[in-house]
Amino acid sequence: MFMEERQQKISELIKENGKISVTEITQKFGISDESARRDLRFLEQKGLCKRTYGGAILLRQVKITSPENRQYNDMVIFPNYKAIAEIAVNRIKENDIVYITSGSFGHIIISLLPENIRFTAVVNSVDMAQELRFYENVDVYVAGGKMRKSGSVVDTIATEFISRLHFDICFITGGGLTAEFGLSNGSDETAAFQRAVLKNSRQKYLLLPSSKISVNSFIKVCNAEAFDALITDRDCAEEELSALEEKGIKIIVAEE
Repeated sequence: MFMEERQQKISELIKENGKISVTEITQKFGISDESARRDLRFLEQKGLCKRTYGGAILLRQVKITSPENRQYNDMVIFPNYKAIAEIAVNRIKENDIVYITSGSFGHIIISLLPENIRFTAVVNSVDMAQELRFYENVDVYVAGGKMRKSGSVVDTIATEFISRLHFDICFITGGGLTAEFGLSNGSDETAAFQRAVLKNSRQKYLLLPSSKISVNSFIKVCNAEAFDALITDRDCAEEELSALEEKGIKIIVAEE
C-alpha cells in the first residue's frame, strides 16, 4: 500500500470513529510507531485531525451542538465520560451547595451522586430535577425560565436566578477548550449563564473529554484560568495540556 493511500484510509477511520491511536495504526497497517506518527503529523498539517499523546482526534466544526431533543435516558455512556464524572462526584462534601451542569455530564453525575451525605444541588434542567426527586439526602433548586427542547434552561431569567446564589463547588462543561481562547460554547445564552455560575462559585471544575480539548467552539465563555481544575481523559493533546498547566490550572486525568 502506498503512503498516500494509507494516510487516506487513516483519515477515513478518524472521521468514522472520531479518533485513532498509534497502536491501532501500527497493527492495522503493519508500520512502525514513527511511521504512524509521521502520517498523523501529515494529516494534522492538512487540517484533517488534531494529534494527541497517543494518536489523533477528529477536528469538529466550530458551531457543532448536541441535538435539541436528545433523550438522555437512552444515551450511551462512554467509559471516559463516566470516569470523569466519578472524579467530579468524589469532590462533593457534606453540606456543600453544588451547581451541576446540564447535558451528558450532568445526567451521568446524578446517577453517581453519594447517598450517605446531605448537600444541596442546583440545576438548570427539568429532566435532571426529575431524577433528583428520588434522593432523600439532596435539597434541590431548579433555575426557571424558558425551557429548551433538551430540557435545559439558560435564558436571561435563569441567569438572573443563578446570579442570586453562591456555590461551594460547580461542575461546568462546554463545547471546546484551548489555552489561548479559553472555554467556549455554542450559544451566547449558555455562555452568559455559565459566566454567572462561575462568578459565584468557590471551587470551579471543568469537565471535558479529550475530543473537546484543543477545540474552539463558537462563543467564548471565559479564560481557561477561570477554573481551578480540568478533569479530562488521557487522549488529550500533550502540548495543549502543558499550555493549560502554565495558566495555573490543575489537570486531573481520569483513567477508564
